[in-house]
Amino acid sequence: MQAILKLAAASLALAAPIALAAPVIPPEIYTDPPADAAHPARMEVLHIPSGGVQINGVAYLASGAGPHPTVIICHGLPGNEKNLDLAQALRRRGWNAITFNYRGSWGSPGTYRFGQNPEDARAVLAFLRVPANAARFGIDTTRMAMVGHSMGGWVTALTGAAEPDLRGLVMISAGDFGMVGQMPEADRTKLVADNAETLNNSVQALSAELGAHATEWDYVNRAEALKAMPLLVLTSDDGLAAHGDVLVAAVRKAGGTKVETAHVATDHSWSDHRIDLAARVIRFLEPLLGG
Repeated sequence: MQAILKLAAASLALAAPIALAAPVIPPEIYTDPPADAAHPARMEVLHIPSGGVQINGVAYLASGAGPHPTVIICHGLPGNEKNLDLAQALRRRGWNAITFNYRGSWGSPGTYRFGQNPEDARAVLAFLRVPANAARFGIDTTRMAMVGHSMGGWVTALTGAAEPDLRGLVMISAGDFGMVGQMPEADRTKLVADNAETLNNSVQALSAELGAHATEWDYVNRAEALKAMPLLVLTSDDGLAAHGDVLVAAVRKAGGTKVETAHVATDHSWSDHRIDLAARVIRFLEPLLGG
């Protein structure tokens, strides 16, 4: 009997590391790539045509001859958290990362309107697909993905529904701005007012815009268009998890089988889980984008 107990204990000891092993942290999180003197990593300022103006952006371009897979990152409302650490991690992986500011925000010219944000995201894609731009920035236009945080998750869902050639979408603590538009007027006005410091429009106009398009902009209406798209929905303890859950349920009900989810006990900006966030995004995109 004692021999059996010892054998069982030994088996458990061997099994425990497997059962309790933490997810692998990709080396790109903590390791710089080899230097490439001929094709070094670099940054490029972008001026991207959209709606009659040129919005501003930054390209984090990977080292190596390329062309490289490319990830577009959409910021939220107003965009205080731009996930630039994520952009750096994606570049270390060997992928280009593109950040941009919607019309009328953070110095991009024009008047800010919520309805323009998905248009601006598609304008970024169109700009990167221009052969001369793809060659200049080393863009592999056949391997592109989009990541969006907060309102940027809503932008990502609407954009992905209209861009089936994207390899995958990642939504981080996304807010459904169709659901936001359904909030009582006083509540949505306060939401806009609390986040309007970099937006070129009035709080009242933006609140009214949300209310007028509440049904149209509900990203649950894009479930059918998203059902074939690889989709990672990450939620957090910010009160918006239900927004992500509703979309996931709708996509799966439509027949989607490529949806992955995770809920993490952190704040809206993943302030104490930045390494975890980058690792989750890279692990999800790896099989979709490759090297």
